[in-house]
Order: sequence, then structure tokens, then C-alpha cells
Amino acid sequence: MPDTAANLPALILAAGRGARMRPLTDACPKPLLPVAGRPMIEWHLLALAAAGVREVVINTAWLEDQFPVALGDGRRFGLAIHYSHEGRDHGGALETAGGIAKALPQLGRSFWLVSGDIVAPGFGFDAATAQHFAAGDDDAHLWLVPNPDFHAAGDFALQGDRVQRPPARQPRPLTYANIALVRSRLVDGIAAGQHAPLGPCLFASADAGRLAGTLLPGAWHNVGTPAQLDAVNAALTAADFHPR
Repeated sequence: MPDTAANLPALILAAGRGARMRPLTDACPKPLLPVAGRPMIEWHLLALAAAGVREVVINTAWLEDQFPVALGDGRRFGLAIHYSHEGRDHGGALETAGGIAKALPQLGRSFWLVSGDIVAPGFGFDAATAQHFAAGDDDAHLWLVPNPDFHAAGDFALQGDRVQRPPARQPRPLTYANIALVRSRLVDGIAAGQHAPLGPCLFASADAGRLAGTLLPGAWHNVGTPAQLDAVNAALTAADFHPR
């Protein structure tokens, strides 16, 4: 997939077990659970298509056969959806960095990255921002939110557009919102099929000064438990999903 299109391709992470969402995820992958009348992953697909993205890869593992049945090849969204099957090929999810590394042959040098179980109803996958990133030299550009209650210790600080990892016992007021622009070299050294988390890759890039960031505008929800799913559905309707 070339990086010269109007917008970059995207990878949606959807491989996890969603254990905290049980019993709902015993029979349904978490990204296919409904938010505002649609499977929550569909809101990402619609926002990506509206922003001019045309190629999307979805990584899968838990109950992965349900994704092609629910989403098909993407034509009804105006997209071409491709699948990176970690369950079939490796027996289970490879964690975030491992999932990215496996999917790289289906992506370009730069791409959007978003988790299938977060809800950001006002976020637009802006093509100009994507092309600016692709022309630059950062390893990734992260969107960040003030630390939520469930992650009070945070991940990073932001100085201008530079994402920093403060030393231990210093405040880390911001949390990675699981939306990013990524250059493939972020996961250099991770082989296809290797289990690897993304955090160490991001920390190394921050320490090297190659990690950019922006505060996420608008609402953001991490949907991790049945109570959080109920709260999101009580707070949002389909009318709220209009990317800026």
C-alpha cells in the first residue's frame, strides 16, 4: 500500500481477549460489541472512510472468524479491509507491537494505528496531519488524554509537540489514547509472530526524542468492562459521531 495516497492506510487492533468484559466477550469479540447502535469498531471504519482512508488492516485472534462475517471486505464502508489473523497463524494474540510487526507486509512505511475498543466520537483521521507525519522523521505521533481514573499514574508528559517520559516519581500527567500515526521502524527488531508489547518501543522513541504528540480533542472512552460499556451507551448516540 503506497504512502502517497490522499490518506495513509490504517491498522485497527482487535485481537485481544477482552477478559475484563466477560461474560459479554465469551461469545463476541470486544470490538464487535455495540456502541450507539453499531459494533464499536464500525465507528472507526466510518471515520477512516470519511477522512479518505481506503485501505484498512484489522488484526484478529479471539473469536476472529466473526470479524469477516460482521465487516466483510469493507466495500459497504467505502474501504478495502484486510485481515491479519494472529489466532489462525500463531495460536493467539501477539500483543500490540507483535501485532503491528505481523501486519507490516499489508501496510506502508507510515500508517494510522487505533485500538478497536476505544471510542473517540469526534476524532477525524486528518489526511493533512497524516501526510505531514509521513514526510517527517518521527517514529510515531501519539494522541494523549489526561490520565483517566483507571490509569492515574499516566504514561507521558508533553512539552510542545514532544512526548517525554519523565523519570520515576515525577508526574506523568498524560495517557496514550490508543490513537497514533506510526512509522514501521517503531517495531524494528520485532519479528512476525513474536509476542511483544508496544510500551517499550514508545518509551525508547520518547527517550530518543523521536516521539511527537497532541492532546486529543473531544470525548474519549476506553471501553474495558461491562459497566464502562453501559456508561458509554448511556452517554452517546449515533448523532455524536461526527469527526472534526
